[in-house]
Amino acid sequence: MASESQINANRANAQHSTGPSSPEGKLKSSHNAVRTGLTGRTILLPSDDLGAYENFVEILKRKYQPTEAYEKHLVQNIVDTEWRLLRIPALESGYYALGRHELAAECAHEPNEQVRAAMLEALIDRTYKKDLRNLALQERRLRAQLAKFVAELTQVREEREAVKFQRRNRLMFHPLERPAALDLGNPLKFIELFGFEFTDEYLDTRLEAYKLGGEAAIRQFDRSWQAAAAKKNRENA
Repeated sequence: MASESQINANRANAQHSTGPSSPEGKLKSSHNAVRTGLTGRTILLPSDDLGAYENFVEILKRKYQPTEAYEKHLVQNIVDTEWRLLRIPALESGYYALGRHELAAECAHEPNEQVRAAMLEALIDRTYKKDLRNLALQERRLRAQLAKFVAELTQVREEREAVKFQRRNRLMFHPLERPAALDLGNPLKFIELFGFEFTDEYLDTRLEAYKLGGEAAIRQFDRSWQAAAAKKNRENA
């Protein structure tokens, strides 16, 4: 059992472990929760809104609906790249606002208001030319990176669907490879196994073939069906 002195010591230690108390410290601490799992880098800047970022994450998750771990990783990269792209217009506006504040006096001698405004914009462009060019370069790089992530996500999904499609075809057209528990007369089993629904006419015809001739009849039925489907595809090509 802990002594009174140990209890008091634990309480004192707890006071030092409650986390940051200043607004700056609390903001920094809140950002600890939004780091990428692979790199650990902080995505948010001190000026970013944590709630807005988390809401943005949920919006893109609903859009892309990642299911597997690598898809989730790619979607997180898409989120973070999109979030950085959203900063570009604000940064550009910030440069112009800063320029108007710092350079307005240099154009104050011009009496015409429209001319004075045009002069100020040109002066800002000339003064912050390098910064604005770097900002545009960063935007192009981010957009290229975003396109790469989206393309990779699309490819991963297409490859996964191709594997599923091949498996479905193998099970559909090779009866001996189907699970023994599959009831050929139960449409729900077909939907569960293959992921799509067959017409009642197709299922009824196939079931009748199975009842009359067993596996051999099913094989013949499937060969005929494939030949008819291939012919139809050629005619429609």
